[in-house]
Amino acid sequence: MAVTARTAQRLVVHDPRGYPPKVEGKTLAPPLTSLEGKTLYLVDGKFGNGADRFIDQLEAWFAEHMPSVRTRVIHWREPFADDPEASREIQQGADAAVFGVGI
Repeated sequence: MAVTARTAQRLVVHDPRGYPPKVEGKTLAPPLTSLEGKTLYLVDGKFGNGADRFIDQLEAWFAEHMPSVRTRVIHWREPFADDPEASREIQQGADAAVFGVGI
């Protein structure tokens, strides 16, 4: 009986989940003690499902109930995409921001 050599075969398996990006934690902004006299940016994230209507209602609520709070509505250019211009404006001009992403 003859003995035959086995040929080594290599099987390559790819993970379909891919590789998650490295995530680094960041600290939250310090909380404000009050919104009185502050500038609040209301950001429509363009995610659909009514975020724009919510932002409009929020702006009207502040005008009626807290008129000392200055509100500024910002419309993100497109959902799920970075908007450097809007981000820069929020960072430079806002004391706080509400980002509406849809309901």
